[in-house]
Amino acid sequence: MNTEHERAAAREAVVVGGGLAGTAAALALADAGLRVTLLEGRPRLGGLAFSFQRGDLTVDNGQHVHLRCCTAYRWLLDRVDCAALAPVQDRLDVPVLDAGRGRLGRLRRNALPVPFHLGPSLARYPHLSLAEKAAVGRAALALGRLDPADPALDRQDFGGWLRRHGQSPRAVAALWDLVGVATLNAVADDASLALAAKVFRTGLLSAPGAADIGWARVPLGELHHTRTLTSLDKAGVRTVLRARVRGVTQDHGGGARWRVETGGETLTADTVVLAVPPAETHGLLPEGALDEPEKLTRIGTAPIINIHVLYDRKVVRRPFFTALDGPVQWVFDRTEASGLGRGQYLALSQSTAQAEIDTPVADLRARYLPELERLLPAARTARVEDFFVTRERTATFAPSPGVGSLRPGPATRLPGLHLAGAWTATGWPATMEGAVRSGLTAASDALGALGRPRPAPVFEEAA
Repeated sequence: MNTEHERAAAREAVVVGGGLAGTAAALALADAGLRVTLLEGRPRLGGLAFSFQRGDLTVDNGQHVHLRCCTAYRWLLDRVDCAALAPVQDRLDVPVLDAGRGRLGRLRRNALPVPFHLGPSLARYPHLSLAEKAAVGRAALALGRLDPADPALDRQDFGGWLRRHGQSPRAVAALWDLVGVATLNAVADDASLALAAKVFRTGLLSAPGAADIGWARVPLGELHHTRTLTSLDKAGVRTVLRARVRGVTQDHGGGARWRVETGGETLTADTVVLAVPPAETHGLLPEGALDEPEKLTRIGTAPIINIHVLYDRKVVRRPFFTALDGPVQWVFDRTEASGLGRGQYLALSQSTAQAEIDTPVADLRARYLPELERLLPAARTARVEDFFVTRERTATFAPSPGVGSLRPGPATRLPGLHLAGAWTATGWPATMEGAVRSGLTAASDALGALGRPRPAPVFEEAA
């Protein structure tokens, strides 16, 4: 007769979706001793943070960054043995170019405690007047007193709150939206105050080093597919790519187990984690799984485009910068990571891209190349070797006021069925951090429901 330990060790789990949420959940469940199968419909892992080949060039579909406070994502990088490939700045340092006024500013921190760690940088910031800087300081202190978990904040928009706290249009553009557009994928007027408060409180007001920026020095596919797949294999996870799930149902005849149908096989499991987008989740949910499943269909999406420019020579020496008073948002040097042998490869990450998601490449070229020449004098004499665009129409969920009431937690009403994804109720916007947190939370809930020890939390904020 099997011992209780042997029966517990035989528990089986199926994770549907191989993005960051799904891979985090699969690793956590496998580390706890479950037999895990991970199903992904695409031919690769990584979800919307992936790479592809363009001739000899390895291209990331979009520029993704993380912060030191992203403890869950940093746990995942450690878990798949590639933290050294996506290091974090020693100290926050963001060059901010304003070509219209011919000024370079920097948002930098020092080693002083919060909120004094940003004080000297803000005092020297050339893109705001003295009165605007003083108003920013007062608003930051007021923002620090908000509770992002307060449902009342979710119903308010961030832009209105900023205006009520004395923020000028210039301050919004040169500071609040500079950060908010990149992290929320929405301008202040379109963003939930709760999510904005979460971003600024955690990143800028929780610890001196919380907002230090990290990014991959290798293609994202190396991190989120190749290294992750190797780690899944070592953990004993069976990973099946190109496996489109067609149905998830309870198998009451097998002790309330679950059946997961793909085009090629039927899997049974004690627990299932759905780690796919909300529309796909809605289509797979069995009846009775959520009280109001139609809420999932009301979670909006927001696009991002990335503009890729290859020059025949180096036109900027900074690894990245952001820009004001023009269409260019954040620019990253991807030369080394892409494998480009000569010249320089710049990637422009353009959030809130609703107005440009369908713009032809020729029109984008006509708009953005002159802007880069305006920002970077060396680009005026450089030859453009290639120019192309990647588009993610549903890059993130829309962080609109009220979205918090639509985001479900990891648990469903059906025992053994759990939800994960950056769009679930993590308290975070649609970031890599939110995705990993959701996967780990879903795995923890699944283990608790099975009577297994929950893993130690990895959500501590940065010191």
